[in-house]
Amino acid sequence: MRRSAATTLRTTGSVSAVLALALTVTACGGDAEPAADGELSGKTVTVAGVWTGSEQKNFKKVLDAFSEKTGAKTVFVPSGDNVSTFVGSKIEGGNAPDVVLVPQVGVLQQFAKAGWLRPLSEKTTETATAGLAPVWKNYGTVDGKYYGLYFKAAHKSTIWYAPEALSQAGVNEPKSWDELLTAGRTLADSGRPAFAVAGEDGWTLTDWFENVYLSQAGPEKYDQLAQHKIKWTDESVVTALSTLAVVFKDKQLVAGGAQGALQTDFPGSVEKVFGPEPEAGMVYEGDFVGGVAKDEFGRKPGEDAKFFPFPAVGAGAPPVVSGGDAAVVLKDAKNAEAGMKLLEFLATPEAAEVWAGAGGFLSPNKNVKPEAYGDATTRATAASLVAAGDSVRFDMSDQAPAAFGGTKGAGEWKILQDFLRDPSNPKATAAALEAAAAKAYGN
Repeated sequence: MRRSAATTLRTTGSVSAVLALALTVTACGGDAEPAADGELSGKTVTVAGVWTGSEQKNFKKVLDAFSEKTGAKTVFVPSGDNVSTFVGSKIEGGNAPDVVLVPQVGVLQQFAKAGWLRPLSEKTTETATAGLAPVWKNYGTVDGKYYGLYFKAAHKSTIWYAPEALSQAGVNEPKSWDELLTAGRTLADSGRPAFAVAGEDGWTLTDWFENVYLSQAGPEKYDQLAQHKIKWTDESVVTALSTLAVVFKDKQLVAGGAQGALQTDFPGSVEKVFGPEPEAGMVYEGDFVGGVAKDEFGRKPGEDAKFFPFPAVGAGAPPVVSGGDAAVVLKDAKNAEAGMKLLEFLATPEAAEVWAGAGGFLSPNKNVKPEAYGDATTRATAASLVAAGDSVRFDMSDQAPAAFGGTKGAGEWKILQDFLRDPSNPKATAAALEAAAAKAYGN
């Protein structure tokens, strides 16, 4: 998620301090041999990830399928938001998990450069290459070595809504940003504020910014900003922040105002729209909203939980922002060989199809059968993601160093939370973002 994304994503703490531990890591490895049925009996594969709630429950079904296939026992260990700190402390303590689900490209790159990861086996690489668009392999590759297998993807350009709320207000799905704001204010006039904003989770605010920025500034600028080749003080950033300020400062558009939003986490934002006592008509986040609405509140995606694409902003094109979780094998883990067998399984359509039917999941694997998804809405979203191929733009904050794009209470997360609290000065916010980015990128 982002995470999640994943629902709760990314890291806190000093990544530089954690990465210093890499000096003590020694190399080992080579490709793992394919596992025959029962070959891993007596082995335990420990898997760490940020997933909680329904996402964790559904991923455990995938692990159970692996256990049934190979005889291995699996243990899922919640990493919390602090993926870098969690992994670093486990390595330092000599009990690193075998497999980690990493929700950020930037963190994956840092782990690889620190020498913590084992390159994927030949079998995993072959299977992944056959099923994934090159862009997904590129995001998992560092310095020419393939380390990260993207198992779960997210379509982060979807706005979910309660159909009864829009129907009561007499509004249709908006097709443009201006129509979205008008629809939101009409919703508020009918008794339900427009958006439940999960401001307590800073990652959701980065997603808001990225969709607006990609549409307004275009893909070339988006790529440049993601790589810090242009500064965050660029006028295009100020323009996007100014656009967001229109939403953030309007209590008709943000349920509970800024203060209420800053006390709402991601699951809470979904509850405010689809729970038993709704407080908002819409919630912006990725396709995984549908899974939470289904699992936690009994909603049926496509029926009483619907979405429309994030609309074009101004003269720009509608944005298509994605994210994803990459499975990696830690080099010094006790059962790294068995961990690699798990990745060989995760690379197959079979593994993805276990979760696909449960909801709240998209696979970037083009070989996953459409009928594996439990509803027409998810099938259409998955098809859209796969069809986008290499044109997908990966979540910008997930590409950044964790100190800037993935640290709770610091960097972009904290600065955008401050901006939600007081959106009156976009230029000052852009300057704060640039200062934090320059420090994290080292330039």
